[in-house]
Amino acid sequence: MGDVREPVVLGPGEGRPYAMGAIHAVFKADGEETAGRYNVAEWWLEPHTHGPGAHAHDEDDAFFVIDGTLDFLVGDEWTVAPKGTFVLVPGGVTHDFRNSGDVRAGALNIGAPGGFEQEMPAIVDYFAEHPPGPA
Repeated sequence: MGDVREPVVLGPGEGRPYAMGAIHAVFKADGEETAGRYNVAEWWLEPHTHGPGAHAHDEDDAFFVIDGTLDFLVGDEWTVAPKGTFVLVPGGVTHDFRNSGDVRAGALNIGAPGGFEQEMPAIVDYFAEHPPGPA
């Protein structure tokens, strides 16, 4: 039957929060909760806020815009992504996101395989020293 895991049920805003100035992440499930297979998080950006900066990693990233409008860089092309937009970034592809609009915007993010969540404390420290700039 494989590993035995506990169900996870969280209300709005619940999870493990990571504040990074005008960027805020809330991790909903990862690590032991997903047996390391994936992580699930909400990423929220205040108006006119750059995201993490163009980067690539081995894990796939799937994003679903849940509120507002975000811009996504995938490869070398920016795309405007209003609420309801789905973006899949395969591992190894350069990507970024930002909120160039006038209202707070957020996306549900699923990363697979899991493990990225272990980097979050260092990412929080980075943004404490290098706050995200205006978009």
